Amino acid sequence: MPFIRSLLHALWMLVTVIPWALVMLTASLWRRGVPMYWMAVRWLGWAIGGARLITGIEARVSGMENLPQGETSPAILLVKHQSTYETFLLPTLMPHPLAFVFKKELLYVPFFGWAMGRLDMIHIDRSQRAQAFNKVVIQGRNLLAQGIWIIMFPEGTRIARGRKGVYKSGGTRLAIETGAPVIPIAVTSAKCWPRKAFIKRAGVVDVSIGKPIPSQGRSPDELMREVEDWIEAEMRRLDPEAYR
Repeated sequence: MPFIRSLLHALWMLVTVIPWALVMLTASLWRRGVPMYWMAVRWLGWAIGGARLITGIEARVSGMENLPQGETSPAILLVKHQSTYETFLLPTLMPHPLAFVFKKELLYVPFFGWAMGRLDMIHIDRSQRAQAFNKVVIQGRNLLAQGIWIIMFPEGTRIARGRKGVYKSGGTRLAIETGAPVIPIAVTSAKCWPRKAFIKRAGVVDVSIGKPIPSQGRSPDELMREVEDWIEAEMRRLDPEAYR
């Protein structure tokens, strides 16, 4: 049964992403920026809603009150990365538009990547490390000033349930350069939607949003250690079975 449900959800995403990407590409001829972002979030909502109705994956969110208030209050979200699920879910939860920092190769993914290319995101060439980070800072400062929050996955890639990747300091470096606080977020998505797995299983994904951590006067490594400690401790609290 999980296989059939997972297949139906994959088909649901496929048959909705192609026409919606074409709608976005057409609309982008005269619309840009934030309106295009919310168009993209509509499809993400369909994907998450489909996961709930077809596969039985529910999201349980705590800590929304920790998010900064105000239309242009800056924030850099540093998120535990276990699955595709959180990349779809978080934009549907946040009150501000989000700009993902991602490798430019994703722009070449048919339909999904083409639509992403029409949004205010930060795509980087990882072969040019110094120039890539300078681009992130310049674009990040610009976007934060517009009330767009930056979202990054400090481990860099999806990590298996119960495991910890290497936390890289790019997100905290950006926070220090821009003066924005960091918001640590723990997500237990691999319980239901594991990385590199086709089969999804019914259950509850916990999303825990931590309190803002100021970046002023901090070093990138020290700040990232605090983020890492909070996220990993929270992961053990939310999903103790995975860490036995």
